[in-house]
Amino acid sequence: MKYPKFTSKNSSLMAKFLTKEVFEELKDAKTKNGFTLEKAIKSGIDNPDSSIGVYAGDEESYELFAPLFDPIIQEYHGFTRRDMHASNLNIDELDAPNPDLKGEHILSTRIRVGRNLSDFPLGTAISKTQRDEVEMIVSTALNSLEGSLAGKYYPLYAMSEEQRLSLVKDHFLFKAGDRFLESAGLNRDWPKGRGIYHNHEKTFLVWINEEDELRVISMQKGGDIKEVFTRLVQAIRELEKKMKFAFSEHLGYITSCPTNLGTAMRASVHIALPKLSQDMKRFKSITDKYHLQIRGVNGEHSQSEGGVYDISNARRLGVTEVQCVQDMHDGVVELIKTEESL
Repeated sequence: MKYPKFTSKNSSLMAKFLTKEVFEELKDAKTKNGFTLEKAIKSGIDNPDSSIGVYAGDEESYELFAPLFDPIIQEYHGFTRRDMHASNLNIDELDAPNPDLKGEHILSTRIRVGRNLSDFPLGTAISKTQRDEVEMIVSTALNSLEGSLAGKYYPLYAMSEEQRLSLVKDHFLFKAGDRFLESAGLNRDWPKGRGIYHNHEKTFLVWINEEDELRVISMQKGGDIKEVFTRLVQAIRELEKKMKFAFSEHLGYITSCPTNLGTAMRASVHIALPKLSQDMKRFKSITDKYHLQIRGVNGEHSQSEGGVYDISNARRLGVTEVQCVQDMHDGVVELIKTEESL
């Protein structure tokens, strides 16, 4: 492997921090799962417009390739090698009464976390046999859930057309990943070893073996943020009884993309702000104050439709889950207050 030729088109943090010295230091390193520097940077090399440009293959990647990962993590999260991550899923510490009791602004609330099993490589380095084993472990655990979390698992490859259309209609179905995930090796053997679980009420959802081995999602119509968070925590607690998730005291929950480290949480609302969105400078000043991201209704890189936006926490590492959701709630309260004053 030779040192990559970066051009002005390479705008990723990987291209910024992969100096020739770092490259020489790491080029022959390999984790116990056989993950190498070449595999870690492949997505960023194939896609010069990547913003990050690296993926981890396992928890060991973050240690072995630290001379590259550490400055990327510091730049993105403002989190140094000396910092430690603390988790807090205590529902009682979240102060989040519904900010939109009349239902005039918040269409829906959704909070998700990424999780990976501690005894397996991440999706970038996993073998087909291991991925199938992860699917079996997780789907068996999910199918044993009771009460409000009880539901059904749908493997992608065995799905009937009727089931597929129903899941598309509910916006539950996930497709093979984009070109960034493709280059990272996350689409291998598609769609085998992958599937979707949802409860009967369709307020709790788990994706198996998409970007991370589990994407655990709690959601519902309206703005009862605390109810959504409570359901998510209940689900995580139940799953933790049945499997062990990859977690580091330094980096929190281990994920394949460094942007999701820490809480691996995205707490969001779809919210209608037709007046405030006419003044994006003011809009952004509020979201910046509460560490929030503004996206279009179809996620990253999409546009708003009818003044409806996806607002979510921007911070994930070095803050707790309660802080992430509190940021989102408090920011939404101010966004609604400003919208109604216009």
